[in-house]
Amino acid sequence: MRRRAADVLLFSVTLVELTFLLYQTPTFTFVDWIYVSQHLLILVIAFTRGQPVAQDHSLPTSAAVVVSYAYPYAQVALLQRIPGDVAWPTAGLVLVSIAAFLSLASLLTLRRSFGIRPALRSLVTNGPYRFVRHPIYLSYGIGDVGYNLQEWNFGTVLLTLAGWASLYYRIHAEERVLSTDPGWRAYVARVPGRVLPRLWHSPTDQSRVRAQTATKPAR
Repeated sequence: MRRRAADVLLFSVTLVELTFLLYQTPTFTFVDWIYVSQHLLILVIAFTRGQPVAQDHSLPTSAAVVVSYAYPYAQVALLQRIPGDVAWPTAGLVLVSIAAFLSLASLLTLRRSFGIRPALRSLVTNGPYRFVRHPIYLSYGIGDVGYNLQEWNFGTVLLTLAGWASLYYRIHAEERVLSTDPGWRAYVARVPGRVLPRLWHSPTDQSRVRAQTATKPAR
């Protein structure tokens, strides 16, 4: 029952997001259609994904999930009430396009392992996950910068920082769950960067892997 409720929640949240996107976009560009295709893909994933081996249901993680989903829409609502300034729309469009492609590629790689809450269904290590451990969150950050370059005000910057703080917490929560997979340590050693290659990695995890590897007998 808990799993079915989670599937319905993912489906419902995605359907609301898709409806909001369709309502807020009078003229669709190629990038908009990429985001629409992502939402449609998640609607299918919601009822085909596997049973989680481990999952985080804690209150702080739940709050971080809510904030990370809500802050982009809060920015849209704020800009409707308080118009922002244009910074560099061309660069903003480039970054938003990169973010859309990266997000779609990550989602296509995750497929049935995708979810709202931090969970372990299977350890995905191919596709964009060969370069960083959380490429979807990297796409969110790139997209946030791009959208703020197109239009921003003080409020959108604060909301973006709040959103990034929630993503930071989600990354740590997800890695606590993923670390229960037997292949996690080897994956961390092979892909040390969380959201940027070779940056913001976990030296502790890597040192453990090196120590573990060093003590293994030769075959």
